[in-house]
Amino acid sequence: MPDTMTYMPILAEMKTNRNRSIEEASKSSAVLLVFLRHFGCTFCREALSDLAKKKSAYEDEGVQLIFVHMSDAKTAEEYFTRYEIDQPEYISDPQCVYYAMFGLGKGKFSQLFGLQVMIRGFESSTLKGHGIGPFIGDGFQMPGVFLVQNGVIREQFIHKLASDRPDYDHLVSCCTIH
Repeated sequence: MPDTMTYMPILAEMKTNRNRSIEEASKSSAVLLVFLRHFGCTFCREALSDLAKKKSAYEDEGVQLIFVHMSDAKTAEEYFTRYEIDQPEYISDPQCVYYAMFGLGKGKFSQLFGLQVMIRGFESSTLKGHGIGPFIGDGFQMPGVFLVQNGVIREQFIHKLASDRPDYDHLVSCCTIH
């Protein structure tokens, strides 16, 4: 697992749908690199909803969103459109190679289906309307979020439970332009 203030050579190799590397993107402005769970997961859908609401404000502060997902481009575009994320920049990683390189492992039963996860799952899927869908990718893959600036990881959030909800504002606070 990378520590904050870590340079990772893989950042130069990770190419987005716009053919930019994460390292290159992070030199023009900070990058909030969001590794999603599978698109059928209610917590992935909740994260997309949360980030859709913050995307414009983050861009105004000099932070761009780049997503890493486990599906094909067509499926990803459908979900980004559903959550009104315009012109998303993303990396498709169906084999979860990048997830592993960033220290994001496979969840244990309690991390995916424990009582706290189930309670939050009911809240997200039913009360907030994010629903639950089929596995679209590896249902055991855990998510994470990394703030990359000038090719260096400055902040990170590694999920302990699938239901964890990152404080995105705190993550980007180290790199926003005021």
